[in-house]
Amino acid sequence: MKRYLYGLLLFFSGSAVAQITADSTTVDSRYLEDQFYIGITYNFLLNQPEGVSQRNLSYGLEAGFIRDIPLNDSRTTAIGLGIGYGVYSYYSNLKAEETVSGVSYSVLESDNDFKRNKIETHMLEIPFEVRWRNSSASEYKFWRLYAGMKFGYVFGGRSKLVPADTGKVSFYNHDIRDFQYGLTLNFGYNTFNLHAYYSLTSIFNDGVIVGSESLNSKPLRIGLIFYVL
Repeated sequence: MKRYLYGLLLFFSGSAVAQITADSTTVDSRYLEDQFYIGITYNFLLNQPEGVSQRNLSYGLEAGFIRDIPLNDSRTTAIGLGIGYGVYSYYSNLKAEETVSGVSYSVLESDNDFKRNKIETHMLEIPFEVRWRNSSASEYKFWRLYAGMKFGYVFGGRSKLVPADTGKVSFYNHDIRDFQYGLTLNFGYNTFNLHAYYSLTSIFNDGVIVGSESLNSKPLRIGLIFYVL
């Protein structure tokens, strides 16, 4: 696994210096765009069971590197394939409790029962994008529209509850789905770009229930994404 990750990093880092030229006044006709990214999102959980609702500020942070592969001579159309890291928190009144027979779920009826309650995922992500932009070798402010998919592996999924009267309870929740994927759309001009991700998979494994209802909650993340190079 380590050799595989090292190989990916070497592959993607190969184009990181593609825009550096010996003469800074020379226009590089083989320029590459938007290879490093960082984003911040507000996270929603759709398809929630009855009585389950979000609380507090559910946020996400993501960063990574995308190899830009132009498809035409003007380099306005390209595909992007990358690797990155994302951490996403979902605050709600859905209580997860670790028991000897597994994890059980219930709904916290009153806000007075807890201070904070969340699910948090740490993910290794593989974004794939089809890219359009009206950039040029000498124009650094341009419109962009990038659409694609993002594949993620959850290497750390936790449930955390901070009750109103006692210490916090936190544990690794193995009911959280290991492999998740969804659709992405990035649109904007120059520095500020809107980012949206809609998951095609539930955040929980199949068969996880609260009461008599299945937990089929799907993440929707909306925010801003910033590109470098």
